Amino acid sequence: MDSAELQHAAQQHLWMHFTAHSRFASEDVPIIVRGEGAYIFDDKGRRYLDGLAGLFVNQLGHGRTDLADAAAAQARELAFHPIWSYAHPRAIELAERLASLAPGSLNRVFFTSGGGEAVESAWKLAKNYFKLQGKPTKHKVISRAVAYHGTPHGALSITGLPALKQPFEPLVPSAFRVPNTNLYRASDVTAGLLDGSDPERFGRWAADQIALAIEHEGPETVAAVFLEPVQNAGGCFPPPPGYWQRVREICDTYDVLLVSDEVICAYGRLGEMFGALRYDYVPDIITSAKGMTSGYAPMGAMIAKDELMEPFLRMGSAFLHGYTWGGHPVGAAVALANLEAFDREDVLGHVRENEGAFRATLERLTDLPIVGDVRGAGYFYGIELVVDKATRQTLSDEQCERVLYGYLSKALWDAGLYCRADDRGDPVIQLSPPLIVGQAEFDEMERILREVLTEAWARL
Repeated sequence: MDSAELQHAAQQHLWMHFTAHSRFASEDVPIIVRGEGAYIFDDKGRRYLDGLAGLFVNQLGHGRTDLADAAAAQARELAFHPIWSYAHPRAIELAERLASLAPGSLNRVFFTSGGGEAVESAWKLAKNYFKLQGKPTKHKVISRAVAYHGTPHGALSITGLPALKQPFEPLVPSAFRVPNTNLYRASDVTAGLLDGSDPERFGRWAADQIALAIEHEGPETVAAVFLEPVQNAGGCFPPPPGYWQRVREICDTYDVLLVSDEVICAYGRLGEMFGALRYDYVPDIITSAKGMTSGYAPMGAMIAKDELMEPFLRMGSAFLHGYTWGGHPVGAAVALANLEAFDREDVLGHVRENEGAFRATLERLTDLPIVGDVRGAGYFYGIELVVDKATRQTLSDEQCERVLYGYLSKALWDAGLYCRADDRGDPVIQLSPPLIVGQAEFDEMERILREVLTEAWARL
């Protein structure tokens, strides 16, 4: 198809995800036809810096022939076989590799097609495990406000974004929310008792809200706590010092499983293979996907500690759960090639070496009156927008609609930067580029953002 035919077919037949299709009555659907390194190209030949790594996915950049070749070679050898009572070499090898990389005794790998399925699997495992332990009332989960954990009914129930949930209610009951670690808005959630001037104290307070929630619901009813190492929705909330250690202590005290949702944060995004390693805690389960294959094949995994597998081995029970595509041979082969490239090219070292420069470059934007906060870690950042820096007054609903969505999103794209303008929580610009970029790309992002944000301020 040529560009006109593609556009017509997209308008008539393609149901895009999380998309208000009415907008395309007056504008074209952006059509991306190829990628090269840190850049993507549309059907009109225009180039864009991929400032979001696709969707927090493309760790090693576009156009990698090594990953494409790994997929092709595996497809020729064995294109598909399920891992329902069978195994194949790539799934075995990848499970062993992930177990060697994960912290503690997280040695059992349950493959899925993506991140939402990994989260769904973790909740089901938590409930099943406690039933086998003779604790059938432990089924509830706790997660954080504004956090996103996926779209399946269980994962969506764990998600802390009411607007995403309302169209699909009633959802799975027994999911409860606690405050997140947004240090910039600390005084808002602590009723003014704490502000952002003492991160460690705020982190202790935020962690202790989990203990209060468990006590309120009854420890005998709570199965798991689901948290991201750095929370994505709301604009990249890193954990305050000591937060994760206190959360681990709380979970141990109440016999509650700690699930580290690393669908975004794993595989180098924070400069370590897993976010738990960066923040020095050992969860009971890690959920992961996205960067496992750098986007060259769909793949996800729930990685669980040995203790969670033990009752299934001892009692002869099966975990009655699975996915057709879980552990797909081609996806597993690509994931192995991806991890080999991480080692060969010292991708983690590159992120650690350059994350300070990335932060410093983005922090130049704090001289703009519309930029309230720059926060994040590794190659994962959010820029919060305000109308008053002194009071931290956020944009109104009308200003978000008119400026954030009506202007910023398209203006950044037109200027050559693919990123995300988001108001789940407070309005932010999210940046999560491929892990291969350096100062030249940081400068390009800053230049485009400066131009567009300056104009956005004039429109408020």
